Amino acid sequence: MCGRFVRKRSASSIAADFGVDEVVDDLQPSFNIAPTHDVAVIVNNGTQRLVAMRWGLVPAWATDPTVGSKLINARAESLAEKAAFKEAFKRRRCLIVADGFYEWQKIGKDKSPLLIRLKSDQPFAFAGLYEMWTPPWGEPMTTCTIITTEPNDLVRPVHDRMPAILPKKLESLWLNDTVRDFHPLMDMLAPYPAEQMEAYPVSSLVNSVKNDSPALIEPVQVEQPRLLF
Repeated sequence: MCGRFVRKRSASSIAADFGVDEVVDDLQPSFNIAPTHDVAVIVNNGTQRLVAMRWGLVPAWATDPTVGSKLINARAESLAEKAAFKEAFKRRRCLIVADGFYEWQKIGKDKSPLLIRLKSDQPFAFAGLYEMWTPPWGEPMTTCTIITTEPNDLVRPVHDRMPAILPKKLESLWLNDTVRDFHPLMDMLAPYPAEQMEAYPVSSLVNSVKNDSPALIEPVQVEQPRLLF
């Protein structure tokens, strides 16, 4: 699962890192991105564009946009069968830009947040899907979901799922909507190599979505529980 993540770079920096042709929406950095927030997404509709989308996919056939809060993640193994995702998997794939994601590790009776990122501290892309939902009222809404896969050795002690992070060399292929064969697409959704990633404890301030500052990604010391004899 991926329920909270970080994007600490400006739109111009993301555009340079990912070879974006056009910045449509100039999102500011955020250190505590949660479901329903706008996220920075790269799509390719002839040109590579950086756009804002709401996190939590609302299928085109939905009658209520609140369904998006239940569809923040899409399991890689069921993409081709699940009604909410199968058409987007074929035709509307995207990159969701991040610098790290949070998971919570149980220590004694408490849970402490960890930031998980690349050792290089470089930005990366979650494999994502997107949809356009048109309500009976108002303007159309573009929403997205983060694909999850089996955990690697770094994440496994904390959670039984992890977001599917795409290697740089596969980003363009993932965005290519002429690629629709199931097996090549699924091969891209393998767990990211654990040896290229790191995890460290961060402040419990991240527990509240009201908190959003660079302090949230600074390492902290976690006091280990004492054993009573």
